[in-house]
Order: sequence, then C-alpha cells, then structure tokens
Amino acid sequence: MIEVPSPLRLRLDSDALVANWRWLASQSGAAACGAAIKADGYSLGARSVMRHLAAAGCRDFFVATWAEAAALMPLPKGVSLSVLHGVGASDMVAARTLQARPVLNSIEQVARWREAGEGRPCDVMIDTGMNRLGLRVDEALSGALDGLSIETLLSHLASADEDSDQNARQLAAFQAVRQTVRARRYSLANSAGICLGPDYAFDLTRPGVALYGGTPRHEAQSHIRQVVYPETRVLQLRTVHEGETVGYGASWAARRDSRIAIANMGYADGYLRCHAGTGGGATWRGHALPLIGRISMDLIAFDASDAGAVDEGDWLALDYDLPSTAARSGLSQYELLTGLGARLERVWS
Repeated sequence: MIEVPSPLRLRLDSDALVANWRWLASQSGAAACGAAIKADGYSLGARSVMRHLAAAGCRDFFVATWAEAAALMPLPKGVSLSVLHGVGASDMVAARTLQARPVLNSIEQVARWREAGEGRPCDVMIDTGMNRLGLRVDEALSGALDGLSIETLLSHLASADEDSDQNARQLAAFQAVRQTVRARRYSLANSAGICLGPDYAFDLTRPGVALYGGTPRHEAQSHIRQVVYPETRVLQLRTVHEGETVGYGASWAARRDSRIAIANMGYADGYLRCHAGTGGGATWRGHALPLIGRISMDLIAFDASDAGAVDEGDWLALDYDLPSTAARSGLSQYELLTGLGARLERVWS
C-alpha cells in the first residue's frame, strides 16, 4: 500500500494530558480520579488517551457505547471500563462478552440486566435533576435496585460550570440516595464538579473536557494546559492586489497588495464557518497569520503579508486554545474538540 502523508494533523501533547489529569486528581482529594474517553477520547483517540492516562495511574474509564468499548479491547491490566448508555436489548451479547460494565439507566435496563446479566457487577445512574439518563430518585429509593451488585452509583451535574443553586440541590439528592442504595463506590463530579469542592467528590470523579485542555470553571483556569494543536500545510501562496477579494461572497478585500496563504483545512474537518471574522488565525515560526474570508469545505485563507518567508508545504499552527477559541467562535469547548475530523492525523508528542 502506498503511504500518503496527510496535509492535516493534530499535534497532541501527552505531557499536558497527564498533567491535567494529575491536577484534577489532586483536586479530587481522597476520591479516585477517572477519565471520560467517549467520542473517541473527545476526538484525540480513545486508545491513546487510555494508554497515556493508565500509565500515569488512572484506573477508571468511561465510554458512551458498546461499540466504543469493543474498540478498546483488550484493556490494559488493572483498568476498569464503564459504558454510560447502559444496555439495550441489542447490547446484551456485547455486555456479557466484553470486559466492561454497563451503567444501568432505567427500570427497563435494570430488569434486563437482572434477567441476563448472570449476577455480574454493574454501575447505575441516578437522575438528580439532569432529566437525561438515569433512574429517578423515587425509583431508586423504591427498592428497584435491591440485590444488584452495584460497583459504582453515579449521577451527573447539569449546571456545575455555573454558580447555580441546582448544584446544591443535586448534591443533596445524591446524598439522600447514597444513604439508601448500597454500592461499592459513589460518583457525582465531572470536570466542573471537581472544582466545586470536596463535598462533590465522593469516591470517584469523572473528568472529561478538562483533561483535554478545556477550562470548566474559573478555578481551573491557571492549572489546565492546552493539549490539542491543529496544524495544516500551506497549499499555495498567492498575491492579491489592493481591492481584490478572497473566497466565497467576497467577504474580505485587500487593503494593500497582500500575500495570501491557502491551506488544507475547512468545515469538513471541523473548522467551521463561524471561526471566520472572529480575530483568530494561525502562526508560523512566531508570526501571526490572520484568518481571512469565508471558510470553505477543504480550504482556508490566511494573510501572510507580514509573516516572513512562509512557503508552500510549511505547517501552520491554528490558534486553538479552547477557552479563548470558544469565546471567539460561539462554539462550546466540547464542540471544538469533538468536531475535529478524521482527516487530521493524530500525532502524539
């Protein structure tokens, strides 16, 4: 097979990933610190993320679906994997076969696991106010879970990234369930929940976006390091004369004779049209290249007039600090990560 180099890559900083996990673990107090690696490790590559974090000491991982779980087999020694979407009728073969636990989310899933789970351990999600997945509190307190071998009883905070009264209400509801429903461990806090303090940590925390460079709350701002650096190669340098326009809709016009770098990337790769006109851009050897014009499916344009000797084939690093890019673009930090497409080669350093 001919090996074709990609004109797009994600440079991924494994040291920053591990440092973020270690800081989150330190904020979790006596609780173990796990890792959410659903959506293929927030698009970084779940297997690689698991490998780096397991080597650092992480033992608890979470994916969304059984297909994601199957892609991670076999697991590293000593690692635990939970499947957040639980068990549908079509999932039971995978749930009985794979080295992973379902997170049961409904009375129906509980009944299904009782019938076919062969008494094996499971996790259970309790809905304390998210109204997304999970048994209602009254269902959990009704005895519906009696006799199950529950490894981890979980709930999920809906507003932890805000100073919301809902956080305290959900905490109180989960504490009440904890008094009645027996499990080996209890888990409530996501990335933002960790920042709310030790009362939210319980026995296990489950960070996600903060592992990958997202800042969930202001308390984490000076501690979380950037992990993801999208880079694209220059396809062509072209001269655009004063008054000429660039791209669809002629939305950018040159105020002087300009040198324009056309690069391999576009909205098909997750670099969406909302980035245009926000003040973002790229850098090359310390030189800033402002993003200009509309973003196309596979192409973007940068003003390289003041960027020195940038040339065809050079790599440009996109400005992609998650908090500031989210503020500019209107996208969430989660969307900025999970939207990055498969055409970008993942390169760990």
